[in-house]
Amino acid sequence: MKANVPRKICATCNRPFTWRKKWEKVWSEVKYCSQKCRMHKNRPADRQ
Repeated sequence: MKANVPRKICATCNRPFTWRKKWEKVWSEVKYCSQKCRMHKNRPADRQ
């Protein structure tokens, strides 16, 4: 894992994910770790 890279928790699966270059300009708006989680945003995961 890269050092000093911002992290967030996915709003759908509650897993941590890290900053990506493609999110550089919109990082404050990013809520989901993947396209799959974004498509299932209304269904919270059963994972703990």
